[in-house]
Amino acid sequence: MTSGNTAPYTFVLLPGAWMGAWSWHPVARLLTEHGHRAVALTFPGLSYGDSPVGLRLSDAVDFVVEQVQERDLTNVVLVAHSWGGYPATGAAHRLTDRVVKVIYYNAVVPAAGLSMADENEVYGQAIHEAIATIPDQTVALPIEAVRMGLMQDESTELQDLVFALTLAQPGGYMVDSLDVPPVTEIGLPAAYLLGESDQSLARPGDEFAERLGVKPVSVPGSHMAMLSRPREIAAAILAAA
Repeated sequence: MTSGNTAPYTFVLLPGAWMGAWSWHPVARLLTEHGHRAVALTFPGLSYGDSPVGLRLSDAVDFVVEQVQERDLTNVVLVAHSWGGYPATGAAHRLTDRVVKVIYYNAVVPAAGLSMADENEVYGQAIHEAIATIPDQTVALPIEAVRMGLMQDESTELQDLVFALTLAQPGGYMVDSLDVPPVTEIGLPAAYLLGESDQSLARPGDEFAERLGVKPVSVPGSHMAMLSRPREIAAAILAAA
């Protein structure tokens, strides 16, 4: 722990696009074994039987805020993976009395006015095309993206399992932006963990870290290494908290 805080943390673990709380479960187990509390969340629209229709980024932000407040969580460290950097950032601005740090892991650090679709021209084109052609305006994850990008260095068996667990992402989550600055600009400490083999971010991870005014901390693995190398990722989160 780098903050000098000796009380147990409550790690609120936010998944990336197409994912659910399941993506954080191996790390959550390890964090609890170290004496902390871990709460892994699944965003609205990303569970079976949960409609994605009409959901906007504001709904994801509201969800995080409500979960933290309703559970009366304190000494919170928000840990965001990938797209999860958007709701983490939005929620942190509204939870300054409860959040003590935000840790971005292979995550987007949002810039005010820029959506996920705005961060990368190729990604943006695919997102807008999906929303325009699919009736419920969701964005599906192709298996090729898992094999060649998210988990390019993992076994076929793990790639197939992760793909089977994913659900289409509500399009509004991907095309809406935030109207707030990076959390460090309001005095919240932040850290950036960057997978040494990550090749799925919309732009280089050091550029996202620069938005926070911090240097990225290199961690093992590719974009989804919290599933394949949970011990190393949990250790990095604990060291950054």
